[in-house]
Amino acid sequence: MAPVKLACLDLAGTTIGDIAMVERTFAEAIATQGIVPGTSAYARAMVHVHRSRGCPKIDVFHGIFPDNEAQARAANLTFERAYEGAIDRSGLVPLPGTVEALEKLRDAGVKIALITGFSRSTLSRVLSALVWADKLDLALSPQDAGRGRPYPDLVLTAGLRSGIEDVREVAVAGDSESDMLTGRRAGASIVAGVMTGGHSRARLLGAGATHIIDSIADLPSLILGGDVGASEVGAGEIVTPA
Repeated sequence: MAPVKLACLDLAGTTIGDIAMVERTFAEAIATQGIVPGTSAYARAMVHVHRSRGCPKIDVFHGIFPDNEAQARAANLTFERAYEGAIDRSGLVPLPGTVEALEKLRDAGVKIALITGFSRSTLSRVLSALVWADKLDLALSPQDAGRGRPYPDLVLTAGLRSGIEDVREVAVAGDSESDMLTGRRAGASIVAGVMTGGHSRARLLGAGATHIIDSIADLPSLILGGDVGASEVGAGEIVTPA
């Protein structure tokens, strides 16, 4: 296997632990459009939110309001404002081992790209709140790449901007089905499902994870050798995405 020169990492649920904050903000956003807790419409919407973890937020709202572009855009704007307000109030806390993992990878010459489903404006606010933003080589939103997850664009754009010559020199790590699909479709040699987020091991495997790790803290060992804390997927376990 070609040595990994670029690691593309997800944000919420992988490097920072704000899944509950994200879901609360989605609930607040759809409430402004008449979908409130205790209704069947709310239950269906939140199932869609969970299923669509990692995808561009505007795409999630398009799924909730498929026939009303104005509602989708209004909800998305509310989401962005509310989430940025939540960051101002509470900050963003890295998951245990995140900073140390980034340092180990950078010390070994591996570049770090943060890829997310947040808009560029929200990502900029996130980066200003991360005390470890200086350890990143690149941070991309769907707007920077053309399309967000589950398409391969974010990973391929990160590779191009980082001077990667072979997609097999890329590793992808994330906690959602869309992260796995993105990595597999981009041709990354390592597509690691991280068990600190919202999707189950079975779901990550079904989307094409090549490895399962307990947390981002295990990623350096997987990439650099040792595989401590990593479970490699057997041929019988994996379902390769189309």
